[in-house]
Amino acid sequence: MSNRQTIPQAVEAVPEPLPEPPPEPPSAVAMPFQPSPVTERAPVRETTRRLSVVRTPPTSSPQVLAFRRKFFPHVSNKDWTNWQWQAQNRFRSLIQIERVLTLSEAEREAIVQGGSMLPIGITPYYMSLVSPDDPNQGLRRTVIPHLNEFIRTPGEADDPLAEDSHSPVPGIVHRYPDRVLFLVLDFCSTYCRYCTRSRVVGHGEIVASPARLEKAIDYIRATPTIRDVLLSGGDPLSLNENRLDWILTELRKIPHVEFLRIGTKMPAVLPQRITSSLTRMLKRHHPLWMSIHFIHPDEATPEAAAACGRLADAGIPLGAQTVLLKGVNDTVETMKCLVHKLLKMRVRPYYLYQCDPISGSAHFRTSIEKGIEIIEGLRGHTTGYAVPTYVVDAPGGGGKIPLQPAYLLGRDGDQVHVRNYQGKTFSYPDPL
Repeated sequence: MSNRQTIPQAVEAVPEPLPEPPPEPPSAVAMPFQPSPVTERAPVRETTRRLSVVRTPPTSSPQVLAFRRKFFPHVSNKDWTNWQWQAQNRFRSLIQIERVLTLSEAEREAIVQGGSMLPIGITPYYMSLVSPDDPNQGLRRTVIPHLNEFIRTPGEADDPLAEDSHSPVPGIVHRYPDRVLFLVLDFCSTYCRYCTRSRVVGHGEIVASPARLEKAIDYIRATPTIRDVLLSGGDPLSLNENRLDWILTELRKIPHVEFLRIGTKMPAVLPQRITSSLTRMLKRHHPLWMSIHFIHPDEATPEAAAACGRLADAGIPLGAQTVLLKGVNDTVETMKCLVHKLLKMRVRPYYLYQCDPISGSAHFRTSIEKGIEIIEGLRGHTTGYAVPTYVVDAPGGGGKIPLQPAYLLGRDGDQVHVRNYQGKTFSYPDPL
């Protein structure tokens, strides 16, 4: 008899974020909100009757506050800080985006052409961090479509890591002997234009249905070599807490599963999702680790710091996974600023990924030499905790291959010659 617990009916009664609908002509997409300009108000003299004032939480950055005043003046703090309100009011169409951004021709035409490419989805919070006028701003380049996405170059593929060929059952990628990737859904609150899974994410192909989840968990249960399960997607934290709790509970029942991880970008794009209710639920499933996707210092806002603080206070070790992106974070100065801010938020820089050769990604990819240059610019020049491991995820399913500067220069008999971060050489006694 199986010890599997049926997904409770209460789970089904909690609203899930809706999957992306089929693309609509921009002119036909309805506006879910009506931004309005800031209006000047005459000063009000204090009277004997104290007026009720809606105050914005002090953890908001000035940039976020200015965006709210300009485009969402009538939205209460209760709504703005509600993650479901943020998800329901995402920017998804040309008419919505043009109300807040001045688009370049290449951006506008890419949105108009649309087609079957990765859909658009940007939370109001994250849009507040995007430059309204500069199409070359790092964050803007990662969430606003560009005509470069339609350019295909040699070596690119829709599934460059061959995840589909390593999928024994829907939703499971089993590449390494002792661990699996569990794709629980394909929904993200904000879609990154360089996404490795742009072939499926946001297209309604991976649904968190009970039957599909149970089949994936059955595979893990029947494969005793699996000791490590990474929940990803899409973003697992897009699930309601009952559904996510059920998944984690079922995995925790499996004796050979020792280690659970969640991959998410919520603290960066929708920090409102990290509620006390969520962290209380997550604490029940330790040991639980979390990999958070941060790419630029501009994401390290007071809101993101508060979200990471709540997770860290819940005893969840936090590691940052960063994709190296041309024109976004491909300088030593930018990366050093990012990793320093991450450590201050109690997030350990974990991986620096070479951008995967997905179709249409050439404008995002740097050279391998650039990645090594950045690691060399960090190693020895800042604390070792701030230096991530630079990896290439080998095309065809070869797995993560770490790369680093050439610090080992060679051997002369019983002496090994090495180089330090200053370029000075030293000999280390190492008898053969």
